[in-house]
Amino acid sequence: MSNTRVSSKLLISLMSFTILLFASNVKAQKLPVPTYVDSINEWHKERVLELLAPKGWLNLEGLFWLHQGVNTFGVSKNNDCVYENPNPSDLFFPDHLGNFIFEGDSVMWESLDKYVVKVNNQNMSMRSKVCVFNGNGISSEMSWTMSGHSFSWTIIKREDKIGVRFRNLKSDNVLLFKGIAHFPINEKFKIKAVLQPPVASFLMISNVLGQQVASKNAGKLQFTYQGKPYSLDVIDEGGAQLFITFGDATSGVTTYGAGRFIYIDQPDANGNTFIDFNQAFNPPCAFTKYATCPLPPPQNRLPFPIPAGEKNYGHH
Repeated sequence: MSNTRVSSKLLISLMSFTILLFASNVKAQKLPVPTYVDSINEWHKERVLELLAPKGWLNLEGLFWLHQGVNTFGVSKNNDCVYENPNPSDLFFPDHLGNFIFEGDSVMWESLDKYVVKVNNQNMSMRSKVCVFNGNGISSEMSWTMSGHSFSWTIIKREDKIGVRFRNLKSDNVLLFKGIAHFPINEKFKIKAVLQPPVASFLMISNVLGQQVASKNAGKLQFTYQGKPYSLDVIDEGGAQLFITFGDATSGVTTYGAGRFIYIDQPDANGNTFIDFNQAFNPPCAFTKYATCPLPPPQNRLPFPIPAGEKNYGHH
């Protein structure tokens, strides 16, 4: 009798386990598998977060090129570096916040007595000077917070130019940002490509300042579209991916006039990779006049339209 009861209990347990296992399998099978469209939508979300971040492009409100000697900084038109406050009624910004002292290949920051500016999150003592940039590429971040607003600025170098990149973290461009329009996602614009080794070590790329910048040449990306062969020159920025700046027949019509950017994965041992135009995106200059963007070289201006990726943001 007891053996029968044990057998019955064992049978019930096995049946229960089988039912649970079956149910879990059915549930697992019903879990949605991420699709290509999902992956591109996720890419768009990450792109928006990058733009809105403290180091993003939407909060730029100034770019000041320095001359040798003392460069005064504030909202007064008498300054060398004038912050043209877009909302002067909303907040107070000093006529003269401090000075950038550019000597040789170094830049010092000097605060005025009544304004406390932080350098790398450390309060400066009154009327002190601190080196915020030198020829070795060391650059500090300076910031000033008041009236619920936060500003930060850093020194940048563009070839022979030294400048100040100024951010308002409470900029209207950030607060009023509604996203970026993009073309419908179409997997046909994810195209197989082959990266051929570079012939020259560097590509000369122009930027919006009119400078010629020597960029490391990663090679020529060859692909076929609608039965015809095309190619794009590729830049190696030293990261995990390779960089392309390009134009096409949509440039200046539905997309940013100066072209768009795209990253591609490093190729395999045979040079095989993909170029996914659904991930083509606007350069910083589409969002702000305070950026220094590279321009597509003539050989990277494709003669056909690519209705994929981001559309023009419409500000510049």
